[in-house]
Amino acid sequence: MRLLPLLTAEETRRAEEAHPGSLDELMERAGTAVAELVLRSFPGRVTVVAGKGKNGGDAKVCARALGDAGRDVTLVEGSGDLGTPDVVVDGLLGIGLQGAPREDAARMIDLINASGRPVVSIDVPSGVNASTGEISGAAVRATVTVTFGAAKVGLAVAPGRLHAGAVTVAPLGLRPREHEHALVPASVLLDVPAKQVDSTKYSAGSVLVVGGSRGLTGAVMLASLAAYRADAGYVAVAAPESALPVLESALLEVVKHPLPEDTSGRLLPRSADAVLEAAQKADVVAIGPGLGRSDGTVELVRVLLERLDLPVVLDADALWQLEPFARNAATVITPHTGELARLLGTTSAGSRFGSVVLLKGADTLVASPREGVLVASYGSPALATAGSGDVLTGIVAAFIAKGIEAQLAAAAAAVAHGVASELLDPPRGAVASDLLPGLRLALAGHGLQRAPLAGH
Repeated sequence: MRLLPLLTAEETRRAEEAHPGSLDELMERAGTAVAELVLRSFPGRVTVVAGKGKNGGDAKVCARALGDAGRDVTLVEGSGDLGTPDVVVDGLLGIGLQGAPREDAARMIDLINASGRPVVSIDVPSGVNASTGEISGAAVRATVTVTFGAAKVGLAVAPGRLHAGAVTVAPLGLRPREHEHALVPASVLLDVPAKQVDSTKYSAGSVLVVGGSRGLTGAVMLASLAAYRADAGYVAVAAPESALPVLESALLEVVKHPLPEDTSGRLLPRSADAVLEAAQKADVVAIGPGLGRSDGTVELVRVLLERLDLPVVLDADALWQLEPFARNAATVITPHTGELARLLGTTSAGSRFGSVVLLKGADTLVASPREGVLVASYGSPALATAGSGDVLTGIVAAFIAKGIEAQLAAAAAAVAHGVASELLDPPRGAVASDLLPGLRLALAGHGLQRAPLAGH
């Protein structure tokens, strides 16, 4: 699967230092690339705001190139009046920013944002941390960002991504020699293994989903159907026996395994044996959708993590009171921000739990111990609905069952989930089950044309 490099500020500097040409040559190419975009896309008067350092140098080259092309250009160095432009070029601060902009720079950022004009930012919007996407003070809201060599982490990760607008990469001849993090394009879905003429239901990927307590059966239904729509060949559910009548009536293609429970609905200790028996036909086990939160479910998760030798995906209720564990097989945990904070109180879930961590949010971050972060930037507001996380769990499980390495499987699943949401028409009022037809379309190649940082 081809991933796109995401550079930190330091990785960008090393790429520039390795470039055989001079710094002046790079500035000339960078400023010219920005000017060419303005000439193509934004008619009328241009105000170019140039700060100090390389970013300011790029901006001055841009202003000169625009003037040579016959544009009415105002160059503002540091601070001053923007005039009455039709478009503003932001070359105030570059990738070296740490923390909040100084007061004079913050005033200029506020003027740019208040202008009401389209803004083209050079490399990163001023005020955005290029290495993290963090914003500690004022930050330009760009219409377009022209970045160089490769996209920066801060352009792919919120809140920086939400300030970058559409991102275009001007190569300039830079060749990043190293990068820790990567952006996942929608084209990765074309590499997800599809069923072949000689496939069987088991060779196409076998998934077991554990969950579905009384009153929470919808979650396990969504996860299991999503696994099927993600092209798994065999999907089974292990659920409390009292929930089976509901599941039998709603899940035609899914095999059901009852988990013993007492009269109060609490899972009995031998439930773990029932799951282990059902898992003999599985390539991966997804635990948590609608599982419920009780001493019985917490103990079930603990025992399964200890005894299963298959890859496991943990979501929702399986993360409740989860304690650190050690396993030989791959583990993916899929918390949202609140669940992650409860699990950790620290910043490194992957290290503490020895797992791939898929963090759901405005952009999806997929981290793995001792590996970089993969960023998936697809998705629409339609994902902000109950049950969409259960759908994602089913997709992750299906992709792992197809033999994709766990971190890549989680990242590709996040892309499929996001693209499916973008295919909803209209997106307002959508519920989680509406994602399932879009998922099939995404895997068939629909909706893959949008660049991963094309803006919304």
